[in-house]
Amino acid sequence: MHKVPDISSAISFKTARSGGKGGQNVNKVETMVEGYLQVRGSAVLSEEQQQLVLKKLANRINAEGFLQVRSQTRRSQLGNKTEVIRKMNELLREALKKEKKRIATQPSVSARTRRLESKKIQSAHKQNRRKIRHNDY
Repeated sequence: MHKVPDISSAISFKTARSGGKGGQNVNKVETMVEGYLQVRGSAVLSEEQQQLVLKKLANRINAEGFLQVRSQTRRSQLGNKTEVIRKMNELLREALKKEKKRIATQPSVSARTRRLESKKIQSAHKQNRRKIRHNDY
């Protein structure tokens, strides 16, 4: 498993006013925070890590190559900033997690016989649905 580096210094932040309910605080204060991490050419990620992140998080990376995360759940800008860092760390941890190799196995004898029995029962049901003809006797 790849170790996730400390990325908090490499994230650039933008703020904006949050949407939704909240009254004057929402209308006056820029509490929504967007975090951007440059994936390609990043100093905190190795070349191998960059390739993994680009592949696994392709839907979250914009055309300029920035991993973008947004938070507007907290009432303060600082709370949303820490939330963005937490979300980004979680995304990177999942993307850099080593996938287990699948070991091919064969079905057991009992599983095979169960399957064949169910196929025979289904076949019998379908046979009973057919119309009766003179040639069948």
